[in-house]
Amino acid sequence: MAAFAMRFVVVLLTFVTVGMIIGALMQLEFIKKLDDSYGAKFSLTRLRGLRGGAYWGDQEDVMLRIGYVKPEVINWSPRIILFHNFLSAEGVKSKVRTSSGMFLSSRDRKYPIIQGIEKRISVYSQIPVENGERIQVLRYEKNQLYRPHHDYFSDPFNLKFGGQRVATMLMYLSDGVEGGETYFPKAGSGQCSCGGRTVTGLCVKPIKGSAVLFWSMGLDGQSDPRSLHGGCEVLSGEKWSATKWMRQNATS
Repeated sequence: MAAFAMRFVVVLLTFVTVGMIIGALMQLEFIKKLDDSYGAKFSLTRLRGLRGGAYWGDQEDVMLRIGYVKPEVINWSPRIILFHNFLSAEGVKSKVRTSSGMFLSSRDRKYPIIQGIEKRISVYSQIPVENGERIQVLRYEKNQLYRPHHDYFSDPFNLKFGGQRVATMLMYLSDGVEGGETYFPKAGSGQCSCGGRTVTGLCVKPIKGSAVLFWSMGLDGQSDPRSLHGGCEVLSGEKWSATKWMRQNATS
């Protein structure tokens, strides 16, 4: 009886693992198809068509720039993807908001640059734009940090506004930062540098224009405690970032 139970557990775990891998591979294949289909029609001339706040050529191409974004899977459980060149120079240098710790308003979301960024996030996360919360811009100065936490909710009140948080896109807006890594203590068993300290887990260095997408909800539809993450201490410079949380349903 014990041997049968053990075999059942092994089979069940194998089935769950294979399902997670297949789901992740399907998601990556979708992104690859987008990259291939859109990237072929983008030209450098068209991508440089944004001049003085006006769009030249195809506005959709300029807003998405899918062919230039390169995804890199850095962890499977929890699912974490690092996007190189996610934001262009135009997307990073925005006069919409210059203060730290602020959410973009409904008026801010009407700017073409913000609309372009939100649409790009939707494409790569496969979550509709209307399911996203307002982007939050944050500034971390020297010695500041954000202790490990989960982005999903455990109280019923916050679930009324779009349901549970499914995924988070964290975008890095500044260079010249020492420390300030995004730290996932339950992702993997390797070691990495977090604010000058060697820790166990996975650390993502903040590089201007890159972004990290991670899921707070697993493929089983349940909140994933392994999505625990935090912001490591900034040792020098200023770390600017923008965060977009996405939910199960429309937020408004």
